[in-house]
Amino acid sequence: MSEQSQQDIQALAKGGRTNILGFVIRLGGTAPFLFIAARLYGKVPLGRFAAALVMIELVGQLCTLGQKRGLAQRLSEDGDHPANTVGDAMLLSGTIAVVIGALFWCFPGILFPNGNYTLADRLLVISILPATLTDVALSALAYRYDVATSVRSRAIVEPWTRSIAALALFYVVPASGLSIAYILSIWTAALAALWPLYRSYGLPRDWHPHPLRIWQLGVRNLPLAMADAVEWGTRKLDIFVLRFFVGEGALGVYYFAQQVATLPQKLKTSFEPILGPVITRNLREGNLDAIAKQVRQVGFWVMAAQAGIALALAIPGQAVMGLGGRDFVGGTGALAFLLIAEVVASTAVVSEAALVYVQRFRNLLVSLATIAFQALLTLAGIMWVDHLGLNQNFHAAAAAAALMVSLGTASLVKARMLGNYLQAPVNTWRWALIWAVAAAGLTGWAVTRFLPEWAELALGIPAILAVYCWVIWHKGFGPDDRVLFRKNVAE
Repeated sequence: MSEQSQQDIQALAKGGRTNILGFVIRLGGTAPFLFIAARLYGKVPLGRFAAALVMIELVGQLCTLGQKRGLAQRLSEDGDHPANTVGDAMLLSGTIAVVIGALFWCFPGILFPNGNYTLADRLLVISILPATLTDVALSALAYRYDVATSVRSRAIVEPWTRSIAALALFYVVPASGLSIAYILSIWTAALAALWPLYRSYGLPRDWHPHPLRIWQLGVRNLPLAMADAVEWGTRKLDIFVLRFFVGEGALGVYYFAQQVATLPQKLKTSFEPILGPVITRNLREGNLDAIAKQVRQVGFWVMAAQAGIALALAIPGQAVMGLGGRDFVGGTGALAFLLIAEVVASTAVVSEAALVYVQRFRNLLVSLATIAFQALLTLAGIMWVDHLGLNQNFHAAAAAAALMVSLGTASLVKARMLGNYLQAPVNTWRWALIWAVAAAGLTGWAVTRFLPEWAELALGIPAILAVYCWVIWHKGFGPDDRVLFRKNVAE
């Protein structure tokens, strides 16, 4: 392994370690919020909150205009002062965020299709601007390999503020506590990101924003913006569709299951901020073999981690959903499909980290085809459930199954596309995963058969993870993989 390759793997491993720690901390802050929202507020307010949030987060993705990945490439190519480049990006995204926020304020029915909302719920629009600026700031910091700020902002400040505020506000404004808690968490997370950005980049120097230059920046990043929105949309399309077909209560149950299932998805973001700059540098140097190796390496790390967490949460699924209360247990089937979907999507997600730089438009076309395929499968599944006369929980399971199939298909297509471009394999699959899944599955069967529900959570989940990790470490991880757990890379 060359010295540069060692440095790349070390950078990826360091960023991954830092963000995996952040994932664990974020889990500690997110889990209480779900418990508080489900147990105190109930499934109907949670469903109303989810219906609005899916639109807020969608426009937040669009407002960044692909800056989360495009900014790294522009910083590596732009000869201007780095702070000026960041200033252009923030001005562009911030302006769009303000315009869309004003639109949503004037037409609140977009957020609340049932017309059931309070003034505080309507104020959710003021979270669009800080969320957008936070994304741009963290991308700029990641370009300089500062991942710790992302951990502080998104894994500590944001989830813990939301959990603590939701608990306190339930006793003050129970009708709007979830919305206010979300607004507070987004603004505090923005402050935690913008101050380190100022300390790292400083203020722009001799900066003269020009409308034409800002417009050209937006046009250039449009394929990235659409790819980001589509990739995000595949995880939220189910909620967007379900909010028109099921009541707020059923949507609240599905949202609870989705939030549990997307916890493994956060692991892919552990490497994305670092993988982008590494890929752009290797592209500039024409080192395609290195990119293929990095995609295979990181792809396996992500898949292995997501598979282990998915098993630990899916096998005792009824006990996990039961944390929200008896009304939430009906979402267990949806939870299982959603967790499998995150595992099969890992290859597509890591492949796309390179495709957005080398085949933007083809990647975008595949992403659009994926979300269209998912929409058709979701609608077909809902209609089939109605034809059979099943309850609304089966609507949720059908939507989750549609997501699983569409993401699995996208993984196969995008991995093939990237492999053809790089002229090197990018397959992240290893047969050792079969051994690890089998051992963890057998452990999970014993846990659910012989332990009470409380023990399934307290003892069963750690036991499943421990068995899985032991097998994957000894059967699947080689020397290059184990660098993830070392601070120094050495021959």
